[in-house]
Amino acid sequence: MTDPQRYIAIYLAPLQSHPRVRRQAAAPPALDPRHYYPGAAAAETPELTLPQLYAAGIEFGHAEARAELKRRVQIVAGQLEEFRAIRNRAQGDREELATELVQARHEQLRTQIHVGELQTHLDAALARLHVVESSTTWRTSAPLRRAVHRGKIAIACTRATWASLRQTPRYAGLALAILRDEGAVALGRRIVRRIGRANRFVPATGTRFVQESAIAPLAFAATDRPRATIVVPVYGKPLLTYTCLKSVHGSTRAGDFEIIVVDDASPEPASMALAGVTGVRFVRNDANVGFIGSCNRGAKLARGELLVFLNNDTIATPGWLDALLDVFDRYPDAGLVGAKLIYPDGRLQEAGGIVWRDGSAWNFGRGDDPDKPEYNYIREVDYCSGACLAIDRKLFARIGGFDTRYAPAYYEDADLAFSVRAAGRKAYYQPRAVVVHFEGSTSGTDETGGVKRHQAINRGAFASKWTDALVGHRANGVAPELERDRWAKRRVLVIDACMLTPDQDAGSVRMQHVLDIMVGLGCKVTFIADNLEYRQPYVAKLQQGGVEVQFHPFARSIPEFLAARGQEFDIVILSRHYVAIKHIGTARVFASRALLVFDTVDLHFLREERRLELDVSRIGRRAAAAKRDEELALIRRADMTLVVSHVELALLNRLAPDARVMLLSTIHESVDVGRPFADRQGILFIGGFRHPPNTDAVLWYAKEVLPRIRERLPGVKTYIVGMEPPPTVSTLVAADFVVTGYVPDIAPYLTDCRVSISPLRYGAGVKGKVNHAMSYGLPVVATTPSIEGMHLTPDTEVLVADDPAAFADAVVRAYTDQALWTTLSQGGRDNVSKHFSRDVARSAITRLIALSSEPPRD
Repeated sequence: MTDPQRYIAIYLAPLQSHPRVRRQAAAPPALDPRHYYPGAAAAETPELTLPQLYAAGIEFGHAEARAELKRRVQIVAGQLEEFRAIRNRAQGDREELATELVQARHEQLRTQIHVGELQTHLDAALARLHVVESSTTWRTSAPLRRAVHRGKIAIACTRATWASLRQTPRYAGLALAILRDEGAVALGRRIVRRIGRANRFVPATGTRFVQESAIAPLAFAATDRPRATIVVPVYGKPLLTYTCLKSVHGSTRAGDFEIIVVDDASPEPASMALAGVTGVRFVRNDANVGFIGSCNRGAKLARGELLVFLNNDTIATPGWLDALLDVFDRYPDAGLVGAKLIYPDGRLQEAGGIVWRDGSAWNFGRGDDPDKPEYNYIREVDYCSGACLAIDRKLFARIGGFDTRYAPAYYEDADLAFSVRAAGRKAYYQPRAVVVHFEGSTSGTDETGGVKRHQAINRGAFASKWTDALVGHRANGVAPELERDRWAKRRVLVIDACMLTPDQDAGSVRMQHVLDIMVGLGCKVTFIADNLEYRQPYVAKLQQGGVEVQFHPFARSIPEFLAARGQEFDIVILSRHYVAIKHIGTARVFASRALLVFDTVDLHFLREERRLELDVSRIGRRAAAAKRDEELALIRRADMTLVVSHVELALLNRLAPDARVMLLSTIHESVDVGRPFADRQGILFIGGFRHPPNTDAVLWYAKEVLPRIRERLPGVKTYIVGMEPPPTVSTLVAADFVVTGYVPDIAPYLTDCRVSISPLRYGAGVKGKVNHAMSYGLPVVATTPSIEGMHLTPDTEVLVADDPAAFADAVVRAYTDQALWTTLSQGGRDNVSKHFSRDVARSAITRLIALSSEPPRD
C-alpha cells in the first residue's frame, strides 16, 4: 500500500519537459464496399415521380405532396407548350423546305429542257452550216470570200501605213533637234531602226532525237539534300531507260536531285541491266503493279521536297528541271507543273492538256510547230501529261497519290491535276521545260488492247468522279483557243511600239508592271509589238510571266492578227499615239466587243510644245499643232485614255471634256536602302539617249552646270548611264564625267552614288528616272519639268532648281549636308510608296478591267 504522503508528493511534483514528437497518423484501412454504409448526410433523397406525388397528395391527403404536385404540373405544362411550339415550327420549316425542293426540281427540269432545246438548236444550226458549207454555191464562192477577207486586211494595212507616213512631216522639228544635239549619224541610226526589220525570229535547225545505241557506264553525283526526286517507273526496255537517264545526266545541274528507278517486276531486273549506272536508287516491285503503283511507291521513298515523275521513254533537254522548279518559286499557288512534250522529229506533242465537259481530253497543239507563240508562255492548264510532271511531295501525299481506281494507267495525270485544284492549288504548263517523248514506246497506241485499253475505260470513271468540276467546260472540240485559258477573267491585247526593254527605258518598266498586275488579277494577256520584233531575253521574260507574246513570222501584220483573233479580246490597249493612230480603226472593226484603251505614256504634243519653248521654229510649231489635234482626236475616239500624271489628267479634262480619262502612273517598288551617306561617292544620271530630252539635259548639265560643281566638289565623278549616247555626249568624257553607255544592272549605281540628277529642260508625263532613284532612297536634284505631276515637296522630298548656278548649288548641298541627304532620302521613298506603288497601280487597273464589262462606245 502506498504511503499517502509519498503519493501526494509524486502527484504535486512538476512534470519533466520532453520534446514533443508528432507522429504521422496511420492511413485508415481500406474497407470492402460491402462493409461501408454512408452516413445520413451523404444519402440523397430521390425525387418522387408524378404518380407517387399523386398517391401521396390526393389519395392519402398530404398537403406538402399536393403543393409539390401542383408546382410540378405547372412546369410540365410549360415544357409541353414549348414542345408544341417547336413542333409547329418544324412542321412549317418542313413544308417550306418541301416547297423549295419542288421549286428547285422544277427549275432544274426547266433548265434541263432549256439546255436540251439549246443543244437541239445548236445541232440544227451545225447541220444547216454543214449543208451550207457542203453546197456547191458555198464551195464555189470560197475564193471570193477569202479574197474579200484579204481585201479587208489589205485595206487595214494600207491605212496603217498611210497613217504612219502621214506623220512623217510632223517629225521634222524632232529630226532637226536630233541633228543639232546628236549629229547626223544618230539621226541616220534612228531612221534605219524605224524602217528596218531587225530582231526577227529564226527557228532552230531541225533536230531529230534517237535512242542511245548501247548502255555505257554513267555516274550520278550523290547528294544528301536533294530538292527534287525524279521517279522513273520502268518495265523492261533497259536501253530506253538508259537513254532517259543519260539525257537527265547531261541536261541537269548536279546536286539538286536524286533519281529513283522503280522496276515494275521486269523480266530482267533493271539494277542488273543497268549495272553500269551508279548514283541511282533501284527499287524492284515484287509483282507488276503498273504505272500508278510504281509511281506511288517511288514517291514514298523520295527525299526531295518536290517529286518529278518522268517516263523512261523520254529525253530531257538542257534546263528542263530548273524550268520546272522555277515555276514553284515564281508562283506560290503552284501545286503541279508539266513540261512541253515534243516528238522525236521535233513536232509538238503536248503544250498542256484540255479536258472537255464529257471527260475526254486533248493534247493541246498536237502535231503543230512548237515555236508558235500560243505554246510558249506559262499558263494554268486543266492537266499535264504524266510523262513529265512535277508536284509538291507533301501535297501529293495529302491528296493520296495517284488514284488507284485508274490502275494500271491512264487518266491518273488528269485526275491528279483536278485533285490539286480541289486542294486549293493550281496546275501550270512550263514551255521552257522541253522533254522529248517517244509516245507509245511503253504502252503502245492501240486503245483496244493491252494497257492502252484502260484509256477508254478510265475516261468514264474520271468523268463520273469530277462531274461537278466539268460543268463549266465546253463541249468536246468547241473553241480550244479559248479553253486553253479557260481561267481567264478578261482577255487583254496590248500593242506597243516595240518589244519591252525594262533595263533600257522607263516606259517599258511601267508597261512590264502593268502586264504583271493584269496577269496577277486573272487576265489572259497577249502582247504584240507594232514592229513584230522577236527580241531576247525580253520575249522569254514576258512569257515566263504568263504573257503570250506574238511576233513575226507567226503574226505577219497587226491588221492580220486582229482579223484572226480580234473578237477574242475584252480589252485592247494601244500604247503611244503613233501606234494608236495606225490601228485604232482596225481594232474597232475586228475587235468590236473590246474596250479600246489609248495609253498615252505621256502627252507627246505637250512635250513637243515645251521643246519649242527652247527652240522656236515655224516647222516645229506647225508639227506640234498638228500633233495636238491628232492626239486629241485619238483620245475622243478611244473608249478610255490613260495618262501618267494628274497634270495631264486636268489638261485633258479641259481640252476634251467628253473623253473618259484615267490616271495610271509609273510603277515602282521600294527596295532596301544601300550604303550610308559616308560610304557613297558620285553623282548619277540615268536615261536612254533614244529619248531626245535626255540628250538635251546631259548637254546642258555638262556645259552649264558641271563646271560650277567642279569648282566646289573637285574630283567628284558624274556617271551618265544610258544606252546609245550620241557622239555629242561621248566627246565630253573626262576623268570626272563618265559615260557608261548601256549597263545591264544599274542597281550598284543606285546604291553606291550619293546624289541623282534630272536636269531635263522639257518633257511631259512622269519621269521614271526620278522615281527609280527615289525608290532606292537616293536623293534627287531636279528641274521643274522633271518633277511635274509627282506630288513632290521641295526641300523635304526633292531639291528643285532651273538655272545652272542654282542647280549646281542644290547638288552641292545634297552632296555635303548629311542631315539634308537623310531627309531627302526618306521623303522620296515615302512619296513613291504613297503615289507610285504597285498597290496604287493595281487599284487603277482593277477599275479599268471592271469597265470592260460595259459595252464599247460607238
